Amino acid sequence: LLATVVLLSMVLDSAWLLTQEQQDLPTVKPNASLNVKFDPQTTKLTWDCKENASSGECVLIHKEKGPIKKKVKDSECQCTFQDCSLHGGVTLTVEVHVNQKRLSEMLVYTNPGREGTAAQNFSCVIYDADFMNCSWAKGRAAPDDVQYFLYIRSKKRIERECPRYLKDSGTHVGCHLQDLSGLTSYNYFLVNGTSQETGIQFFDSVLLLKEIEQYNPPDNITVQCNESHCLIRWEKPRTRQQWPNREFQYQLDIQRQVSGLGSEQGRDSSNFLLSPKIVVFGDSGNRYNFPKPGSKAKHTVKIRTADARKAHWGAWSQPVEFGSRSVVSDSLQPHGPQHARPPCPSLSAGVCLNSCPLSSEETESSLVHIYVLLVLGTLVCGLTLGCLFKRFLKSHRLFPPVPQIKDKLNDNHQVDHEMLWEKFTHETGKSDKEEVLTVETVS
Repeated sequence: LLATVVLLSMVLDSAWLLTQEQQDLPTVKPNASLNVKFDPQTTKLTWDCKENASSGECVLIHKEKGPIKKKVKDSECQCTFQDCSLHGGVTLTVEVHVNQKRLSEMLVYTNPGREGTAAQNFSCVIYDADFMNCSWAKGRAAPDDVQYFLYIRSKKRIERECPRYLKDSGTHVGCHLQDLSGLTSYNYFLVNGTSQETGIQFFDSVLLLKEIEQYNPPDNITVQCNESHCLIRWEKPRTRQQWPNREFQYQLDIQRQVSGLGSEQGRDSSNFLLSPKIVVFGDSGNRYNFPKPGSKAKHTVKIRTADARKAHWGAWSQPVEFGSRSVVSDSLQPHGPQHARPPCPSLSAGVCLNSCPLSSEETESSLVHIYVLLVLGTLVCGLTLGCLFKRFLKSHRLFPPVPQIKDKLNDNHQVDHEMLWEKFTHETGKSDKEEVLTVETVS
């Protein structure tokens, strides 16, 4: 009996506690609705404002990025999300507090239209820093009369349509842009379509300009060689946005020409010995010190550029030759009309070194010739001056100056003051040195 009483009291206490908790929780009124709406063009979520509504939260659940949350301030009945791709569908929820009671609602947004009609294989690339091409393919389930249109929206919410479409059998399958001034660091791309037969789904994507730009080869590639090393230098290419050197990486392809004809293992069709490619990061000063080989074979170097975080390599530069019949650059010189130089016949346009073609051996031999000529010239000049000086001394000793004959006829008419002065001084000197003898008589 006692056990029954204890068990009954425990059951009653649990029921009382559960009832108390249910009374403390906020309740939602039946048939209460926020009338949630979503605008995909502005990524804005709105709902009906309720009286005495306090702060809440908006949530966008993305299939790839997961939940994206935004806080809602008091008396606000909307929230705007950052641009993101919506063609895969998203789930949105709104939660607000009304009279200290929680009120929430969920909205599922789907891509309207027939499945498989959206554009596919969409991609964009920026090249030469000022141009962009976008391309896509027709959806696998798209009807024959489908037509696609591309819209680009910057992060400043400025939208524009493609100015020049590329067509395939009348259907837009690409876009070419020559003016990228309105683009920002990231942009929203939307490809929608129309058809008389059925609804066409859209495709959208958010692309970063830095990730879709294909960099040009580096500028002003130069090579400087001495007896032991060859220093390869270059400048970073012009890009859509100005980036520091550390944002780039470079790949160098240095090849050595080998003797013999034909292609063998480890050689290409141009008779060059294939070497592994070298990766140099931009923070190294855009230079690479290449040990000069002992052989006098000709070498070539090509360089291409990519983003430091993504090895999306651009095009190779034109090969630059150095070595036996190569170009040796003494110094970097500015380009322009005031520094015009004749074109180097062995180089292609876009890459040029700073001096005329001279091999390192020819340069060294010319320097040796100059040194020899300088030494010989110095010796000849020294010997000539020595001989002339010695000859002058001997002639002075053998032929002393002849004294002039005194003209007695003109002594009374012309007085040589200089001679008189010399005579006067000479006699005065003699009187100063005259000795006087005194004789005394001793008695």
